[in-house]
Amino acid sequence: MDLKRFSFARQILPATGAAVAMALLAGCATMSLTNLTPSSLPENPSGIYTFTLRATPKSVNVVPGSVTPHVVVGEQSHDMKKSDAIPGIYEFDYKLPTGQNSIGYYYLVNYQVEGNGALDNRESYTEVYHAAVVNRYVLSLEVNRGPVGARIGILGRGFTPQDVVGFDGTPVRTVYESPTSLGFFVPALNPGKSYRVSISSAAGNSEVGSFRIDSSDVSVQPSSLSLAPGQKQTLTFTVPQPAPSGGLLLDVTTDVPESVIMPEVIVPEGQTSATVTVQGGKPGTGSLFLKGYGSGEVSIPVTVGAGH
Repeated sequence: MDLKRFSFARQILPATGAAVAMALLAGCATMSLTNLTPSSLPENPSGIYTFTLRATPKSVNVVPGSVTPHVVVGEQSHDMKKSDAIPGIYEFDYKLPTGQNSIGYYYLVNYQVEGNGALDNRESYTEVYHAAVVNRYVLSLEVNRGPVGARIGILGRGFTPQDVVGFDGTPVRTVYESPTSLGFFVPALNPGKSYRVSISSAAGNSEVGSFRIDSSDVSVQPSSLSLAPGQKQTLTFTVPQPAPSGGLLLDVTTDVPESVIMPEVIVPEGQTSATVTVQGGKPGTGSLFLKGYGSGEVSIPVTVGAGH
């Protein structure tokens, strides 16, 4: 709201006492004002943003057709027009000045009340609201559920290569595709649960939605590996369903990283298996692990001998 107006109101209330206070309360009791303008406004090329107000008379004494709403931005008042679609809704399209990315505003509504054969001019007004114009916003997840390793897209605007997707606040593997598209691979977390998805960057955090990780199975052949240093052997991973769009990342980990040399495992889109070549490194005994599959984890024993 115009700060000058409030300052003046604060000055006159002690002077006029209960009479002014009762007049203000009467206005509040007669007209209900609801701000329908969001606090975050997605940036658009035209730089025009719509203020929306619901003005609802709470008394039968309000004269029909006398309600005249205004939105006050800074110290300038703008007449609002009735919505063509919904009764009681008023709108005004505001052209934001170049270089400005926030708006302070309030609503002022004039109307007439009839009583005892006379018309009384009234006005009601709201608190000061603030709206910010944002150049990054999230529209939606392409899907809201899938198995571990699936590549999922997020649609929106203003994405950057620095954006990181998180599941319940934990960063996951993120793929920057374009300013309007971001992707991530479903992390190896407990299946059968829903997780809160967010995007983090230097600009702050943006909530995306909820994603449910579905359980899935994977089989591995051979079921164990026995190698000498430098020796190579193929390892085939098979999933029950064709990999979704973007492929299926099988996030293989090991407790003997110096003993196992192998590439990333991705089942191609539409396929059900991927074969990779594993090479023995330093002698050691351990396992390869795939979390989020079967009963929770698939383990492939690995032994790299001393060689000859």
